[in-house]
Amino acid sequence: MTTTLDALGANDPSIRLRAALAVGTDPDPALLDALVGRCAVEPDFYVRDMLTWALTRLPAADTAARLLRELDSELPQARSQALHTLSKIGDRSTAPAVAALLHDPHDEVARSAWRAAVALVSDGDEAALATELAAELGRGDHDLQRSLSRALVALGEESVPILDAAAAAGSPARRAHAEATLRLHSDPDSAFTLSVEAAKRVAMIGSDQ
Repeated sequence: MTTTLDALGANDPSIRLRAALAVGTDPDPALLDALVGRCAVEPDFYVRDMLTWALTRLPAADTAARLLRELDSELPQARSQALHTLSKIGDRSTAPAVAALLHDPHDEVARSAWRAAVALVSDGDEAALATELAAELGRGDHDLQRSLSRALVALGEESVPILDAAAAAGSPARRAHAEATLRLHSDPDSAFTLSVEAAKRVAMIGSDQ
């Protein structure tokens, strides 16, 4: 196990990737804490993705319980990766804990929470989740707004009346984001863009007016 732990923390990302693959191929519950801890600090996207896969190969109940504790971490990456992995495990009992981070001040944590919440939402709870997500309309840059829009679109028709209401009131940025999301809902294969009129409104009036 010492050799595996050393490999997971090696300087070479290819060594770390192979180590995570090996752990996932031959799952060992004794490595749960080590894998979760590495997720919190791993700088390479592909290694993080392999670590998540390795975690999903361990007993789901124990892994989910350990990841829930990680949601209280002071490290944004720890919270974000825990959310991502919980979404892959798919245990809907973790949805309330995920929802608690929908408005996390760190953009990447919030983005992971939006995606995880949609993946874990129970039938009948879509409208309530859409209302929570709509509170974030207008937040962040283009990429973050696109992520939120795709989460809202994934909730289906339940999000439409909430988006209609948001498009009719609030700040220019919020209205523009809602309008763009409605267009994406109508055509999920289209590009996410603000309308020319909405973009001008945001530029002239300001995003917080």
